[in-house]
Amino acid sequence: MASVRPGDQRNVLLLISDDHGLQAGCYGNAVIKTPNLDRLAASGVRFTSAFATVASCSASRSVIYTGLFNHANGQYGHQHAYHNFHTFTNLRSLPGILRERGYRTGIVAKFHVQPHSVYPFEVINVGARNVPAIAQASREFMTAEPDRPFLLVVGFADPHRSRKGFGDESVPEKMPTVGYRPEDIVVPRWLPDTPTVRKELVSYYRSVSRMDAGVGMILDALKEAGGAGNTLVIYISDNGPAFPGAKTTLYDPGIHLPLIVRCPTLRKTGIVNNAMVSWVDLVPTMLEWTGTKPPPGLQGRSFLGILGQENPKGWDTIFASHTFHEITMYYPMRVIRTRDYKYILNLAHGLDYPFASDLYASPTWQEVLATKAETYGPRRVDAYLHRPREELYYLPSDPDEVKNVAGDPAHRKALEELRARLKAWQKKTKDPWIVKYEYE
Repeated sequence: MASVRPGDQRNVLLLISDDHGLQAGCYGNAVIKTPNLDRLAASGVRFTSAFATVASCSASRSVIYTGLFNHANGQYGHQHAYHNFHTFTNLRSLPGILRERGYRTGIVAKFHVQPHSVYPFEVINVGARNVPAIAQASREFMTAEPDRPFLLVVGFADPHRSRKGFGDESVPEKMPTVGYRPEDIVVPRWLPDTPTVRKELVSYYRSVSRMDAGVGMILDALKEAGGAGNTLVIYISDNGPAFPGAKTTLYDPGIHLPLIVRCPTLRKTGIVNNAMVSWVDLVPTMLEWTGTKPPPGLQGRSFLGILGQENPKGWDTIFASHTFHEITMYYPMRVIRTRDYKYILNLAHGLDYPFASDLYASPTWQEVLATKAETYGPRRVDAYLHRPREELYYLPSDPDEVKNVAGDPAHRKALEELRARLKAWQKKTKDPWIVKYEYE
């Protein structure tokens, strides 16, 4: 593969937040303070229908870097050494492909995939936790070798749950804390509106605002380094908020996420793009931007050519795939989502839904257990804990995915069509779970 010639630099800055949903001013939340995400959206493209393919950290990041669904790349669950989930060693990823072309590749803060041979970032700085340290490490990377094009990935950890609250609230920071009052919080429809939830959301909002400040620092550093005019900037999250009903599920709060793109070659700004795209499309997009031939077998497609459009045709379906979170948390699901329907195939149906430990320990869920509540937001607790084999939701009248119409004769045709399309996708992507869980 030809190396990049001097003067042909096209950089990539990929900002990945941990557990951040659509809680941002540019996504319609009038309370939360995210001025830097808002200005990025105003200077670029904001996608309204962007989706992760899995709502679990390591698995999602493996898709972001390989352009393959996690059931196809081997990163079935968390990367932690004691789990031993890792990407297949014969695969190539974005940092490796660009490094072969002469790119300087770096990752700051959260990494969380393995092995390094598949993800061979040249510069790895995973010690940074607080926002100013992350911004400083990013600044140093962007200015170190100005004559080489770069790929820089920044992994913010702030909206992730900690032992107390969210992110790194215990880490001293030289930055002001954005204050929120529980009574002002916008409680999402999928959460119960209780004082406990509002208190947790105050902490969550603060963590998102801290992360947003970091986005601003890094964008300023990029401008000061002279890279704003030739750098594709992408902001995403790996999965939805760390509350039951979002993270680790394939309901929309877990996978319907922010995607903001600033492309220097676009003449228009402030574009709102309604294409249904997913994280499997990111690698093809970044490779096209850098003029790099994609390796064979990628399972997504580039959306670079439709950035300037509001309603491009042919972008109306996404797929999702979840197998493990932690190694003891096995609940394989496969999903197809269109504009009107979401179909979920629960491959290990009949088992209790196993919680991620931080979700189970959250005050929000502990309150449900303590009060023996029968509902959790709009959803029945029993329905959340015990999933049927098939779930089908008609989204125009049921955006919260509460009424399962899989057994409704009025939706029989859609059910059969989506079953067939999902099975065809499983075969196309060589899903190992199709062998054990063939359709009846």
